[in-house]
Amino acid sequence: MGYRYGVLIQEHAGRKVDFIDAWEPNIAAVRQQGGVYVSRDRKNRHLVPIDIYTPESYKGDPDVWIIFVKQMQLDDILRRCAPLFKDHQVVFSAMNGWGHFEKIRKYFSDDRIYGGTAMVATVLNGPGDVDFIGKSGAGEMHMCAFNEKTTDIEREMFEDFKASNMNPIITTNFIGTCMAKVIFNSVVNTLCTMYQITMGEFIEYPGSMDMAKQLIDEAYDACDRAGIRLIETRQEELKSIDYVSRVANPLHYPSMYQDMSRGRKTEVDFINGCIAKIGRENDYVCRTHEFLTHGVHLAELAFRIHNPDIAQAAHNANNSANATAVQDAEDLVKTAQSRSADSED
Repeated sequence: MGYRYGVLIQEHAGRKVDFIDAWEPNIAAVRQQGGVYVSRDRKNRHLVPIDIYTPESYKGDPDVWIIFVKQMQLDDILRRCAPLFKDHQVVFSAMNGWGHFEKIRKYFSDDRIYGGTAMVATVLNGPGDVDFIGKSGAGEMHMCAFNEKTTDIEREMFEDFKASNMNPIITTNFIGTCMAKVIFNSVVNTLCTMYQITMGEFIEYPGSMDMAKQLIDEAYDACDRAGIRLIETRQEELKSIDYVSRVANPLHYPSMYQDMSRGRKTEVDFINGCIAKIGRENDYVCRTHEFLTHGVHLAELAFRIHNPDIAQAAHNANNSANATAVQDAEDLVKTAQSRSADSED
């Protein structure tokens, strides 16, 4: 997602964008290629020149930090970037899940933190190669100041996001804004991952809306007890799941599935697990979310058992800065997916 935001802001808003990453194979690929390969819906693959750095090699002084990393990796990247943070800078993040702002607050004061949601899909095919899912201008995003006070810098970010065809919407309900996406992901990401299906395949199941409603109701009940006022009604959340799955991104495998299918840990603890935690802290048991959190972890284990080559390749890639090891893992995933498609035919 960081590629999507950065490339679009660079191309459409005309801003200078620097990319910082801790994944060495990605950095090496971009530098070797002279940029990142960008596709849209698997078409029109082309090279976009970008500047990319490790935290330790970066010497810039940006006005805005935009953070998109996996929840499990955030502590380390913040620690490595800490010497670069300055009092005049602000930070924006629309990461999946919940829990990242507690970590970001260790480095930025509340009046310099902005969060939100990104209702778009992106696939990282491999180092230096990304696919933007959906037509240009499809989807939308919400943004909100952590202290819920709209500022000039937020309006400037809004204009850049708007120029980049991201369809931004400013809100003044921080937790309610962010939790709306957590609840969305707790349905689509989780169920598509467990059953290894696309969003379009999920929505075609006759009982999909019943399943979604059960999860949404449970999440909203937990939030009600916690005093969290969400920006959408239950029915609006349900309609959003139907629209995005059926119309906007029917061919998309959610990011949680992308992680599992590559032998990596998923972010389910920060999504369904987060909702379950809110319930527990407010004397309410989110039984379905508790169950699905375990269900995804079991699906991760089952995938590793049935795909030992991918699991081993992922292990090798995680413990190697060698782009070859990462490419080996990606090649195994593509081979497995190809075999699956052949068996369906």
